[in-house]
Amino acid sequence: VQLVESGGGLVQPGGSLRLSCAASGFTFSTNAMSWYRQAPGKEREFVAASTETGGSTNYADSVKGRFTISRDNAKNTVYLQMNSLKPEDTAVYYCNTKLYYFNSYIIYWGQGTQVTVSS
Repeated sequence: VQLVESGGGLVQPGGSLRLSCAASGFTFSTNAMSWYRQAPGKEREFVAASTETGGSTNYADSVKGRFTISRDNAKNTVYLQMNSLKPEDTAVYYCNTKLYYFNSYIIYWGQGTQVTVSS
């Protein structure tokens, strides 16, 4: 299983970025996907999640109305469109998925992509 994030960078407050997470090594179209983030000195926190088809999504209150999670199952890729970015959105962003094996599961993480919101 491999998850590779990209699209991070430096952006001014109010700007936009689109993150991508390319997945391989598992059946992408049958697995929910999520985005998390971790700011310096803080715990990793949930940002957004999508069901297998993208038909249902949910968001952390802090990003509702500004971020949109989407996925392209033909490309095995999940996206996070981030608009109206704020300095407090600065963090390393990670995608993840949970794969079930018999009576257990493993959570896989990508390596993360840095997002810095600053003027």
